[in-house]
Amino acid sequence: MTEAEQGKSPDNPWPVRAVATRVAKYIDRLGTVWIEGQLTELKLRQSTAWMVLRDPAADMSLSVSCPRDVVMNAPVPLTEGTQVVMHGRPQFYTRNGSFSLRILEIRAVGIGELIARIARLEKLLEAEGLFDPRRKRPIPFLPDTVGLITGRASDAEHDIVTVAESRWPAVHFAIRNTTVQGPNAVPQIVEALRELDADDHVDVIVITRGGGSFEDLLAFSDETLCRAIAACTTPVVSAIGHERDSPLCDLVADVRAATPTDAAKRIVPDAAAEHAFVTDLRRRSARALRNWVHREEHALTQLRSRPVLAAPLQALVARADEVHRARSAARRDVARMVDAESERIGHLSARLTTLGPAATLARGYAVVQTLSGADPSQVLRTVDDAPAGTRLRIRVADGAVLAVSEGEGAPNA
Repeated sequence: MTEAEQGKSPDNPWPVRAVATRVAKYIDRLGTVWIEGQLTELKLRQSTAWMVLRDPAADMSLSVSCPRDVVMNAPVPLTEGTQVVMHGRPQFYTRNGSFSLRILEIRAVGIGELIARIARLEKLLEAEGLFDPRRKRPIPFLPDTVGLITGRASDAEHDIVTVAESRWPAVHFAIRNTTVQGPNAVPQIVEALRELDADDHVDVIVITRGGGSFEDLLAFSDETLCRAIAACTTPVVSAIGHERDSPLCDLVADVRAATPTDAAKRIVPDAAAEHAFVTDLRRRSARALRNWVHREEHALTQLRSRPVLAAPLQALVARADEVHRARSAARRDVARMVDAESERIGHLSARLTTLGPAATLARGYAVVQTLSGADPSQVLRTVDDAPAGTRLRIRVADGAVLAVSEGEGAPNA
């Protein structure tokens, strides 16, 4: 069996030394590299220094080693949390199968370089809209529970809790103590932030720490933390350092507080001030109500003083006189018309009496009618209409008499 086929089946495995040797050769071909991170551990031995270099933006780390003189001759004192750039060669130790980075040179990351990196990150986050005021969420007026992320037994925690409870004694806190500087700060703060954001009882989250140097506040300009704040559904208040300090998390948070004390004043109202405000509102509302009642009373007084309400029957009395005069005039007109018509009827009656047949009969005239059996009576107009034996009816002024015609008599007899 050839060497190429060795290690391909359980019947022909590689020995440990062969695998370890090949891995060491493969890693050795990588050559030297420059690497940047934060120191989390530093152990000095007589001739060798052992360190752990951690990536501040991810939960990853590497073991590194170097001669003691390299650490002692570093351009800045090396302590846990120092941001450094190292030049070294990856190595695989075949004896125990461990991997390490053998450091040849250590350089500190300058403040200017850190500021430039933060400036580039700020432009990136701004371009993505994480600083947009339209995405800022308002803080509730009276939160049920306040989530607080801060260092253990820190002045910032004491200031926020003391000021908030003095302003609103019923306030509740859900406190998460984390590291607020160094390589472990970002993972712990992000974990606490996610835990509080998932709690339904927490209405607002405050991230705070006291003042410090630029390097001390680097964790609060970390991209991972900024994006975690932007992803929160709960409003976040950032109160980092003093008013002059402005890490990137201040720009991403929904509210930036200048100091921890300022954050306490922003998250809860002042009970005394609110009580005074309510008292003032009650006083103003009572005064407004009294003024309204006075205005309405004045309006009613003016309405009652008007003639139509002061003497409501006066208009009726005035109209009653007019109605009485109109009725009297109507009666006079009707009486005058009746008298005129009566007089006219009297004149017509007199004329009718004068021209009627009764008046003629009263003067001695008579109306002679012939009575001819079933024929109706006819007025006698000529003698020829009354031959002898014709029955006659003679109507005079006071009645009528019956007679019988004897025929035509002598003329003018």
